[in-house]
Amino acid sequence: MAEINSDINKAKKLLDTDNLIGFPTETVYGLAGNGLKADVVSKIFEVKNRPHFDPLILHSHSLEAISEYVKEIPDTAKILAKAFWPGPLTILLERNDKIPDLTCSGLDRVAFRIPNHPKALSLLKILDYPLAAPSANPFGYISPTNSQHVQQQLGDKLPFILEGKISEVGIESTIVGFENGETVIYRLGGLEVDEIEKLIGKVKTLPHSSSKPDAPGMLKSHYAPRKNIILGNIKELIKQNPQSKIGVLSFSKFYKDVEMSLVLSKTKDMHEAAKNLFSHLRKLDESNVDLIITEKVPSEGLGKAINDRLQRAAVKE
Repeated sequence: MAEINSDINKAKKLLDTDNLIGFPTETVYGLAGNGLKADVVSKIFEVKNRPHFDPLILHSHSLEAISEYVKEIPDTAKILAKAFWPGPLTILLERNDKIPDLTCSGLDRVAFRIPNHPKALSLLKILDYPLAAPSANPFGYISPTNSQHVQQQLGDKLPFILEGKISEVGIESTIVGFENGETVIYRLGGLEVDEIEKLIGKVKTLPHSSSKPDAPGMLKSHYAPRKNIILGNIKELIKQNPQSKIGVLSFSKFYKDVEMSLVLSKTKDMHEAAKNLFSHLRKLDESNVDLIITEKVPSEGLGKAINDRLQRAAVKE
C-alpha cells in the first residue's frame, strides 16, 4: 500500500524520478505526475484505466508559470484567473509544443488550473513542471475526497499519497474555454456559473459527449458507484422497489424504513452538499444496500454541478 504523509520534499523526489503520487486539492484528490513527459502521462492513463481520448488537467502555481506552456492568454482568461485563481476553475488555452500530445489527447488546447490548497501549492512551487492530475480513482468511479479514498482505490499502484485532509469543495473544477469570441463552460463544477457571469457576462454551457470530448470530464457516464443508482422522486422510487435493500441519498430530508439514509445538507447549504456528495455516495456503495436512490437538488448555484454529477452517476451506458 502507499505511504501517506504530508512531506512535500518526499513527494517532489518521487515526482522528479517519474513516479505518480496521490495529490490533494480543494476539489478532489488527484493522481499526479509530470505533465510534460509523455511516458509519465501514459502511466496516469494506465493506472486509472482512462481512455486516451479523455484529456488531462495540468496544475501549476502561477499564471506566469502557465504562460511558458501556452501560445497566449486571452484577456478574458486573465480576468477570470485574477478573480478565481487559485480556485476550482480550469481554463482551456492554446498549447505550445512543450506539452505532449498525450496530455491533451491530441487537442490544440491544454487545460490549466491553480488549485486553492496549501499543500498542493507548496508542492507546485518547488517543481519545475506542471502536474497532470485527474481524479485519483479508477476511471468512471466516484472521485476521492480524502487520502484514505485514494489508498482504497489506487494504494497498491502508488508509492505515496500526499496527505492534505478533506477536499473542502468536494467536486471537480468548472472548466471554461473560448470559442468564436464566446466564453464556453465545458464542465460544471466547484465554481458557480453565476459567479463567472457576474464578472464577464453570459456564457454558453456545452452538453456532455459520449465519444470524443473537447475537454476533460465531459463524458456522459462518470462519477458512478458500482451499485445500481436511480435518480428521481425518492418516495415513489422506494414504493416501486419493495424487494430491494435501499440506500437513500437525499438533499436535506432523512428517510426512515430504508436500509441507510444519508443527507447532503440538513440546512440545505449547497457548499456542504457538494463537499458531502462523493463521500456519501461512497459510503452507500460500500454498505450492504443493493440499490441507491437519489434526487436532484435545487438547480441554483452549486446545485447545477451537483445535479450534473448525480445525472452522470445514474447514466447506464
